Amino acid sequence: MPTLASATVGARLWLLVEYAGPWPERLENSGLPEEISELLRRARERGIRPQLIRRPGRRTRTRGEGVRVLVAYGTGRSPWLASGVVAGPDDLDLDALVAGVVPESCILEDEPVFLVCTHAKRNACCARIGLPLARSLAESVPGRVWETSHVGGDRYAANLVCLPHGIFYGSMSQAAALAAANAYRSGEIILDRYRGRAGIPEPMQAVEHFARAHTGERSIGAVAVESSRSDGDVTEAIVRCGDVRVQVVIEPSAFQAPCGAACAETITTYRLVSLDRLTPVRYATPALA
Repeated sequence: MPTLASATVGARLWLLVEYAGPWPERLENSGLPEEISELLRRARERGIRPQLIRRPGRRTRTRGEGVRVLVAYGTGRSPWLASGVVAGPDDLDLDALVAGVVPESCILEDEPVFLVCTHAKRNACCARIGLPLARSLAESVPGRVWETSHVGGDRYAANLVCLPHGIFYGSMSQAAALAAANAYRSGEIILDRYRGRAGIPEPMQAVEHFARAHTGERSIGAVAVESSRSDGDVTEAIVRCGDVRVQVVIEPSAFQAPCGAACAETITTYRLVSLDRLTPVRYATPALA
């Protein structure tokens, strides 16, 4: 099953709230404690993606006051991640996060975090495959791995999200998850099972994927869509990969899931129509008479 261009489009800002109790099927219609429910509500109002998180294998809260939170700013050239323990919703300035500023109640983290979806109430496969993957990854990257509620794309279980950039991977094995985590910690992306980067329209995720596949560019920050235009279903984009610029043309393509309608019916993905390297242009200034 193709995974490219399937990362969650509406997620450039993130609020992660630690909660060890049972996760509701949908966070917006939940019986969560009031302080957590209010945090999630305020996040949604501001266009921030809320997630419940817990340590792999842990179902009881550690002793202590307050609620542990992490916030991630995944936009711009320098995404960041911060954490804190707040007494309640009024102790977390989410407007600061929207403005790209670390809330006063949080402190910057110098290591990324990895989210593994284990939300069984949304899809049993997320727990069946995700739980052992989260525990295995946590042994290799201690303190940086969290189980999380629904991240989108149940058909791609197990799903892995790398924050703060919002890098999505799907259909992960334990070995693939460790390779992806190690690459991300080095500032790189592995195209195998790469779903895309959250917060970017799906066609732009697709052109980035094909540009990376052509050039071999792995650095997270080295690829940028300089311009794009659409004509019906066809999208054309100019993409810079390091020192190379390419013209990429794509169009939607339907994919029938192997297990049929019982699992994921027909999936829309993208097909590469053409890809051409652009010749560098050297501008010459004529000598003045």
